[in-house]
Amino acid sequence: MRPVLLTFLFLMSSALWVYAQHDPRLNPDVNKKRPIPASDEVFMENMTWMEVRDALRNGKTTAIIATGGLEMNGPYLVTGKHNIICEVLSERIARSMGDALVATVVPFVPEGDLVKVDGHLRYPGTIGVSSGTFQALLTDIATSLKLTGFKNIILIGDSGGNANDMEAVANKLSEKWGKETGIYHVPEFYENKGLKEWLKMKGIEEVSEGIHDSFRYTAMMMLADPEYVRAKARMGEGLFSINGVELTPLEKTIELAGELADFQVANTVKAIRVRMGK
Repeated sequence: MRPVLLTFLFLMSSALWVYAQHDPRLNPDVNKKRPIPASDEVFMENMTWMEVRDALRNGKTTAIIATGGLEMNGPYLVTGKHNIICEVLSERIARSMGDALVATVVPFVPEGDLVKVDGHLRYPGTIGVSSGTFQALLTDIATSLKLTGFKNIILIGDSGGNANDMEAVANKLSEKWGKETGIYHVPEFYENKGLKEWLKMKGIEEVSEGIHDSFRYTAMMMLADPEYVRAKARMGEGLFSINGVELTPLEKTIELAGELADFQVANTVKAIRVRMGK
């Protein structure tokens, strides 16, 4: 009886799948009118498909793919440091551009040799993928965006180790797509030309303490949530500083972080416009 039962279940599941493909409630007309006002969002994952569709129709045809990572970031910063920075900055970049949405923040990137267990993979909390996996993921994300109507795709990364793979994907897809859809890796997002001089002008001069941390990262993470840098606990232990720079008062550091974010966003948007020929 078991083969018969399995066959029956297979046929039933197949029938349900076919029905679902033709059920208008589950597969509405792509041109169906949006029933409620659109939210003021630029992150696609926080938008309905109708909101994304209408944003595209209204000229928001550029999609930003940001790449972060989960890794060891010293004794105070959470492992999602790069993802958090990408979330904070990619939103500001999209809003500054005016014609862009944030497709996603890719949380998994190469973090070292998965066989030899080197680099950040020596530390618990790190999650890495191979270069091949990373490139394949970026390729499929970018292809999905192209197929659904985006005309320009921007790749930015908050870690130097992501750059070569992003550049490779952008080059490969540019050659494949031609002028039909533009895809650009923008290394200026990570390079932050003029950042040290800007920080020095603001009175920030660091002396490395030998940990995977910096004033820039600590300050900008606090734009999202001071708990990401364990601000309260560090203040309680008299450890609320980084590389010789005091982080108190908290409000002043967060204010400076906002200015720092504006600096990086302006540099990045300029670089994006240059690559897009605008």
